[in-house]
Amino acid sequence: MTWSMQFAPFFSWPVLAALAVPAALLVAVLLLVRMRGSFLRVLALAALILALLNPVVLREQRDPLKSVVALVVDNSQSQSIGQRSAETATAVAALQESLARFPDFEVRTVEARNAGTAGGDATTALFGALGSAFSDVPPARVAGAIMVTDGQIHDIPADASTLGFDAPVHGLITGRADEFDRRIEITTSPRFGLVDQDQQLVFRVIEDGPRASRNPVDVRIFLNGDLIGRQQVTPGVDARTDFTLPRAGKNIIELSAALDAEEITPINNRAIAVVDGIRENLRVLLVSGEPHAGERTWRNLLKSDAAVDLVHFTILRPPEKQDGTPIDELSLIAFPTRELFVEKIEDFDLIIFDRYQRRGVLPALYFDYIAQYVEKGGAILIASGPEYGGNDSVASTSLASILPALPTGTIDQEAFRPTLSDLGKKHPVTRNLPGSDQTPPAWSEWFRSIDVETPRGDTVMNGPNGKPLLVLDHAGEGRVALLLSDQGWLWSRGFEGGGPHVALFRRLAHWLMKEPELDEEALGAETRGEDLVVTRQTIGEDPGPATVVTPSGEARQVPLIQVGEGRWEGTLQTEELGLYQAANGDLRTLANVGPVNPQEYREAVSTTEKLQPIADATRGSVRRIAEDGSVEVPRIVPVRGRADADGRDWIGLKTTEETVLRGVDRTPLFAGFLGLAVLLMTISATWFREGR
Repeated sequence: MTWSMQFAPFFSWPVLAALAVPAALLVAVLLLVRMRGSFLRVLALAALILALLNPVVLREQRDPLKSVVALVVDNSQSQSIGQRSAETATAVAALQESLARFPDFEVRTVEARNAGTAGGDATTALFGALGSAFSDVPPARVAGAIMVTDGQIHDIPADASTLGFDAPVHGLITGRADEFDRRIEITTSPRFGLVDQDQQLVFRVIEDGPRASRNPVDVRIFLNGDLIGRQQVTPGVDARTDFTLPRAGKNIIELSAALDAEEITPINNRAIAVVDGIRENLRVLLVSGEPHAGERTWRNLLKSDAAVDLVHFTILRPPEKQDGTPIDELSLIAFPTRELFVEKIEDFDLIIFDRYQRRGVLPALYFDYIAQYVEKGGAILIASGPEYGGNDSVASTSLASILPALPTGTIDQEAFRPTLSDLGKKHPVTRNLPGSDQTPPAWSEWFRSIDVETPRGDTVMNGPNGKPLLVLDHAGEGRVALLLSDQGWLWSRGFEGGGPHVALFRRLAHWLMKEPELDEEALGAETRGEDLVVTRQTIGEDPGPATVVTPSGEARQVPLIQVGEGRWEGTLQTEELGLYQAANGDLRTLANVGPVNPQEYREAVSTTEKLQPIADATRGSVRRIAEDGSVEVPRIVPVRGRADADGRDWIGLKTTEETVLRGVDRTPLFAGFLGLAVLLMTISATWFREGR
């Protein structure tokens, strides 16, 4: 309870001043001439003026406010290393019990997990959590902050004045002072690169702790999960490795440093770089055996793709028009057969024979070269017409060894509507083609197809009476496609509404050129929010569950659920940052959760150095709590003002003098009989004195 006095005058201050000035002059005259009874007159005037000022005595009822203490608990991923989590839990429980003994303290416990940054990295932001805890607390009520952490904090302010309060900040550090850790960092890496072109990556091995040395460390280099090299690297010295991107799209370079038995965690012994592979241009050789309506369809489609470099030759003179004139005299441009099919055949990503038949233009030996080119990883598409079933068919050459189906010699000349086979509904080349969701498909009819024997590849489209129309197959390391009709141009001309010729032919060409998203058997993984989604593409039956290995090495089974024809998905809720490995059958893929090489694991050794400057500036302290294997928490001591808050076995928290007003009692001094009595007494005393 506090007492105070204030005035509540009956008149305005200017009026009171106008009355007080003549009274003051009268008092001065009385005192100057020393008139008898002047003291009583002055006292009466003073009592009158005081009554007009109306003095009031205030009695305030106030309750003291509690000081607010922030207990900030570091639950970032680096706190999961070793025994830090257990040490943190023990320390927090002891602190909460100790603080509960002080009724003057209000404790706010804040758990700080990894926070994202503008660059997408994940960091330990304890001071951001501290600011949230004190957001509604006046600075005068802040008692201080206690942080239980490993010391690896990434948002420590450079100046203590930016905290917004004047109270001690204490750091209680988990972990040991003799910790040793080895990590690997990528310092320079390309974001993208050309497929089949040499790329370079620069990295460094770093060792922290008293056991750090300069002894060479074995580093293994993986590309998309495959080991491509090993190096002996001196810690602290930049090392370089060369690699070649094998495919377009996302490629993951993984570096793995050898483990040391004494290091605190193996998580940061791996570092990854994600490099997008870009094809310089897909090189396609199109050889048309004769001019026909479908020739321009293939040419226009390939020329419209900016990623395709097309070389196109058309043989203009059919066999029935041979007159003995040498071929080199008939050609507008000499057909460079040796250069294309012997010297530079490896430069092409795809060879298309469009209604081609043997005419003596290509020697028989060249078909051997083409077959070898496919088996070594090349691709060939046979867009056939009636000639495929004739005597001069390419099926009667060395190409027969790689073709998925051989002709019977029969040509079907009936109208039919192309349909997807059961396999074709799952295959990424034909799956979900526009119009295929109807029965029959919303496509125009074709009028000719080539009959073949039972194919050994994958029949994804059917012709009349369910016969094969489009067959895909693998030959050695390469791919082969056989289109058993020359009527696709009807779709491009819009006949009876046309059909999805662009989607079909483009997908077909890119499948042949091994674009990863069109592989019929593929495993992928990507992050969606906080989940890791594993996708399985297959033309077979249920692929079974996927096995996911977390960054810490834990293997988990993820059930795959069918989400569409040939597509299966499984979801794993992630709790760790880093590189996840997913496997299903013989397939394996990698996915990174969070930022590449997160800052949270770049420095894993616990430290007191980072928090020490801000603790010194706020008269706080930083100390380890688990040096000898047991957790020892310092005593809590309330301190006042700017007293030192650091002792050998104690830490201080500031107490506040702030109060809250509960009620006010007002007592006017000149109100009622008391005021009247004072005025009567002074006036009566003056009259009595003058009457003598």
